[in-house]
Amino acid sequence: MNPCNGTFATAARSGRDESQTRSRSDGRRTVAGVTGYAAVLLAGGSARRMGGVDKPALRVAGQSLLDRVLGAVPDAAPRIVVGPPRRVPAGVLIAQEHPPGAGPAAAIAAGLRLVPPGVSHVAVLAADLPFLTAAAVAALRAAVTADAAVFTDRDGRRQFLCAVWRLEPLRRRLAALGPLTGVSLRQVYTDATVAELAASGDPPPWYDCDTGADIIRAGAWLRDHQTPTGT
Repeated sequence: MNPCNGTFATAARSGRDESQTRSRSDGRRTVAGVTGYAAVLLAGGSARRMGGVDKPALRVAGQSLLDRVLGAVPDAAPRIVVGPPRRVPAGVLIAQEHPPGAGPAAAIAAGLRLVPPGVSHVAVLAADLPFLTAAAVAALRAAVTADAAVFTDRDGRRQFLCAVWRLEPLRRRLAALGPLTGVSLRQVYTDATVAELAASGDPPPWYDCDTGADIIRAGAWLRDHQTPTGT
């Protein structure tokens, strides 16, 4: 087992229950009843507590934060990075909220505009999660039985940018909020039916890097444990 994240348990759930895996007509198994999903990574923000640096580009244990999060969603299609123009791996799309700096709800909406028809679920992720893994994303996908699934921290607080949503409920929530400039993530989740997951183990997948000390701490942990990206 990957030393990052440990295991995952549904701490609280609203809405109806479904089996976590189903069979396709071709015999393959799917996660949460879907064969594919998109990923929207929020890579904007001012990083005021870090002096305004381009935080997703900061390297942790030899790899940028953004690349680490992309590595946790290798099977997402499309993978969309929302924020200022930047170099990204081949096949990754770039979007920008309007106006720039309009906030996370506007950024999510900008990313969703690039999701093609036929995609039913979307991972909504911060671009500064050095310990996010493919296993953690799969756990979120499997937990979605209504609108969304989200990790919670040790105090039970929802980590809004470490989540998987069903696409249509998310689009409806954003549309209902009207103009999205300045709309908070808490408002996006209000009235949604959300499964809450707790991660056992340390460090958790929702750990984000808000300060230089967070970057140093994450780098030290990754070097000591030699954790491969995305596993």
